[in-house]
Amino acid sequence: MLDVLPIPSTTQSVTDPEKHEIANTLADKPTLSHALATDDHEEKGLAQREHDGEVVDLGWNEKKQKIAAPLVGGLENEDLWLLVRRFNKQIYHVKEVPTAVPGDLDFNIADEEGFPPDKLRASVERFYMTVVIGLLAAVKHTVRLRSWRETRRTSCFCAAYFIAWVFDLIVPLLTLTLITLIAYPRSREVLFPPAPLALVDGKTGGVQKPKAGVLGSTDSSTGASQNFKGEAVEQEASSFVNGFTSIVVTSATGKNPEAAAPAEKGSPDDSIPDPTGVAVAAAEAKEVSAGGKAGAKHDKTKVPVETAMWTKMRPIMHGIADVSDTWERFANALSPTPPFPRNIYRLRLAGLVAPLFLISFFVTSYMFAKGVTFGVGFGFFGDPIISPGLQWLNHTFPNWQKLLELRNTILKGVPTNAQLTITLLRICEANKAPLPPPPSINEPPPEKPTEITDAELRATGAEPPLNATDEELREAMEHDPHTAHETGGPDIDAAKETKHGKHGRKLVNFFKGTTKGAVKTLIGTDHARAKAGSHHAKNRLGAVPRPDASNITGPIDFKGRYKGQKGHVYITTKSTIPAVSFSTDETIENIGSQEREDLHPLWTVAINDIAELKKVGGYGWKAKIVVGWSLGREVADGLEITDRIGNTRRVTALPMRDQLFNRLVAIGGQKWEAW
Repeated sequence: MLDVLPIPSTTQSVTDPEKHEIANTLADKPTLSHALATDDHEEKGLAQREHDGEVVDLGWNEKKQKIAAPLVGGLENEDLWLLVRRFNKQIYHVKEVPTAVPGDLDFNIADEEGFPPDKLRASVERFYMTVVIGLLAAVKHTVRLRSWRETRRTSCFCAAYFIAWVFDLIVPLLTLTLITLIAYPRSREVLFPPAPLALVDGKTGGVQKPKAGVLGSTDSSTGASQNFKGEAVEQEASSFVNGFTSIVVTSATGKNPEAAAPAEKGSPDDSIPDPTGVAVAAAEAKEVSAGGKAGAKHDKTKVPVETAMWTKMRPIMHGIADVSDTWERFANALSPTPPFPRNIYRLRLAGLVAPLFLISFFVTSYMFAKGVTFGVGFGFFGDPIISPGLQWLNHTFPNWQKLLELRNTILKGVPTNAQLTITLLRICEANKAPLPPPPSINEPPPEKPTEITDAELRATGAEPPLNATDEELREAMEHDPHTAHETGGPDIDAAKETKHGKHGRKLVNFFKGTTKGAVKTLIGTDHARAKAGSHHAKNRLGAVPRPDASNITGPIDFKGRYKGQKGHVYITTKSTIPAVSFSTDETIENIGSQEREDLHPLWTVAINDIAELKKVGGYGWKAKIVVGWSLGREVADGLEITDRIGNTRRVTALPMRDQLFNRLVAIGGQKWEAW
């Protein structure tokens, strides 16, 4: 019963904020996430069954067709991989939290979280995938309803509204509809039948040709084709960020000064100019060509404005992240994903709206207007009462605002997508079956329509979906190579078109070739610097693997380097104290590290002693861009592991860095906070 009520699960953050409670294993159940991971679930996937071995390989580095389904009960593998892919992009840095966590769930965003520009990119992409796509879906549902194309459905809405208007029951009607939508999920498909976003015309509510020229996905705004569920939306989000203006242009380069090692004199990162300066230089050149004076000497606003903008980035990014978190929590409350409870959150939300339904029968419009205007007046003129009251609250109950946060009250126990993902990862670790990483396909997605079922396109009653014939729907879904390039007119075509010309292409290829040679030379000099004792050069060794190098590792052993030495990071869970170690023993490549006592690691850290994990770059951000462009190869990044004493081990050249990170954050009993 207490779970249904919107009251905080604990008041420790106010009554005893300094109290520390450290857990060492999942079995200690320090949060709801840990408790769900060790529970016995009714609906089980392959990863939730009992296993005898130290670790069971459920399909690491296999094609998706060879991976058993479902891995987790109640969730399709494609949905699971979608969550993990986005978790990998969102979470960079975590620290252990010894105090009570809000909403009884860890993996909340820290108040002091650092926000380098690449985190801004990830936050904006996440905002697009959750809030923007959700709002777009709401707008298109509204347009469909107003269009009268689905005549019977719109007629029912119209009749209900005006009957309620005649009897002064508009508010009871709206609140009752809201309660129905919350408490009875089946009503959502009846009142608002689904349709692919890209297939609905935002002006007429009818059928349109998707902007991508084919209906290759149902949840994206363009309808672009995809190899895996959710990929089209993720690519849209990336394109959305790339189209932003100056600050987001800077973030689109992936600049991350905090995660990259300081540039050493003569290193690739030190030798490469800052790409973000190109946009600034171009703007200054335009100013000069127009007869203006560019630069900080003439423009006295340049430095203070840039400083103010970057100073405000942290609260802006916190705001973006908080909005995305709240949106995801409401979505997961209305449509819970196992193993989280199916009905508690819906009942809690419906219970909060129910009193409004009852009160609306007795509160007149006059009473409502008087109450609102009194509240506005008191808020404007009531400072002599409000300020002393807030001071008394802050003195008597420090941090009282935290108890009133949505995640501690209305949305208590409701996870964000990151919190849902870490719970699923913990379930797999608790059952000694680490979750296989999302599979990848190198081939581009096929330009053909996706299969459409009643779950993606349907109508209410006997009406056809979108009031369109089968022929109209088929024509809209079929591939048309010209649609993606259509714009609103020749002026937009001219502005959009970028022509390098024959000589321009030759010039670009020339610079790419010379850059490729310079990059290879600089990479080669790292070996000499490393032998001479350069710490930074050692960390860069192996960061650009050979094209024919095999990256197939895991779930126990992970290829990497420590202080330039080749080896493997390996995780042992069968011993008394689970640990992560690094060994240079070459036999791990062939026979692994499982149940071996002959290995002599360079270092070992107990899993329950890990206090901080941080993803770091294999190269500085500038060098990483140029290496990717000139060589066409991926840069293998690294991971910093810090124990509770403060000792840090930096493992570099980790092709499967994200997978190792996910295992380490999920295997222990730590409560984490995202930084």
